[in-house]
Amino acid sequence: MDPREDLVRHYQWLRRYGNNDSHSGNASVRVDADMWVTPSGACADTLTPDRLVRCQLDGNPGEGASLDARLHQLVYRRNPAARAVLHSHGPYTVAMTMNGADFIPPDFEGQYYFERIPVITIPYERYIAEAPEQVSAVLAEHPIMVVRGHGVYARAETINLAYKWSCSLELSAKTAFLAHQAGTLKKP
Repeated sequence: MDPREDLVRHYQWLRRYGNNDSHSGNASVRVDADMWVTPSGACADTLTPDRLVRCQLDGNPGEGASLDARLHQLVYRRNPAARAVLHSHGPYTVAMTMNGADFIPPDFEGQYYFERIPVITIPYERYIAEAPEQVSAVLAEHPIMVVRGHGVYARAETINLAYKWSCSLELSAKTAFLAHQAGTLKKP
């Protein structure tokens, strides 16, 4: 499958299954020394492969690229094996990490994939300037992480694996939320 088609498909799944709203998040795939990234303000419901923006890994992002394009470039430079980066806004993950503490999955699957999920705080007014360096530094050590109050970033060798980790984290956060509501799990 064309990597651009695969990117659009996974980006649309993030929307369809509640991890993004119609115009949130972003995604990229690496192809050799370039990457294809979602355009700024992309609507997952109507995005097509021909609207993706091609960017060189070294250099300025392409015109119209996502505001996170520079962040994606740095993730790929720090992770030569990475071929995909997904950014999503899973509501349970965002809610369960609003305290800024790293997230420890309480469920079996979450624990199988992740010992802990790093959570960092970047002030809203400094996000564009600081996120590329901070997020890419964490993703150099971990396959997935959270920016408090904002969302999830995952990097992997395939887009499907980044998608799997994003969905697994969201299910772990949902399970933690429901367990707290049921009184079967103490609050962190």
